[in-house]
Amino acid sequence: YSHTWQISEPNEFDIMLVMPVSRLQLDECDDTGAYYYLTFKRNPKEKYLSKFLDEDGKLSAFKMLQALREIIKREVKNIKNVEVTVKRRKAGSPAITLLIKNPPAEISVDIILTLEVQQSWPPSTQDGLKIEQWLGRKVRGDFRNKPLYLVAKENKNEKVPRGNTWRLSFSHIEKAMLNNHGSSKTCCESDGPKCCRKGCLKLLKYLLEQLKMTHTKELEKFCSYHVKTAFFHSCVMWPNDADWRSGDLDHCFQKYLDYFVDCLQKSHLPHFFIPRYNLLSPEYKASSNFLLELINKEWNNGFPVFQE
Repeated sequence: YSHTWQISEPNEFDIMLVMPVSRLQLDECDDTGAYYYLTFKRNPKEKYLSKFLDEDGKLSAFKMLQALREIIKREVKNIKNVEVTVKRRKAGSPAITLLIKNPPAEISVDIILTLEVQQSWPPSTQDGLKIEQWLGRKVRGDFRNKPLYLVAKENKNEKVPRGNTWRLSFSHIEKAMLNNHGSSKTCCESDGPKCCRKGCLKLLKYLLEQLKMTHTKELEKFCSYHVKTAFFHSCVMWPNDADWRSGDLDHCFQKYLDYFVDCLQKSHLPHFFIPRYNLLSPEYKASSNFLLELINKEWNNGFPVFQE
């Protein structure tokens, strides 16, 4: 499935290319609890994947991406009537990006290689997804029974990146939470009460997007995932639909932004599913201070960024 980020004209899409694999052994490769080395249990069904193992028997994301890239390049040549090109590889990027030149505008599609494993989530996720008060214990149980997703992603903290690390991905769960975001079943359904949760998320995403356009270098460490993570934490802190009435958008947005600013000040934003993984670890300090100043300026001037 794909999700669209832009609040304005959508021109960037993510598509997860999901490959089911049978049981894998996951070994944490650092203390985040998000990055793993993958090896097969004895006699895997996936004989065809053995050519993608490195010398230690670890599944090489790099080798798999290379092969996928070749397949896509070959297939893209067969597309008539639309001009599609495969963008040059960016080091460390998990995605293969297609550029589609099609009037009126160019769009880019990121294809993300994702392994889907039917097995229980690793220990680092045990105390995450604290949605009991918001969506309920049953929903949490249902989510944790869903398969595990791993995306080919280089780990920045590795001294010598060998292209054999994989990162946990929960975008399937995040999507489900966004679609069924109310503590009441009918929140935002056609005949149900409306809330402003998604409106708040869109505003903060847009704010960051606009600031990134004008301060690309200084804010390159930040991405919409920071905003999304802070959003889910906010939904947990204010779990009731009454906390997010649709008429209270500006008040709710300020509350949510206040929390995000607090995270920036403390340099602490725990990953929603992997609580010990801090998405604003110390190397973010300088960028966080820069972003804080920009947000304060916006706040004090009544958010000119939204007046466009």
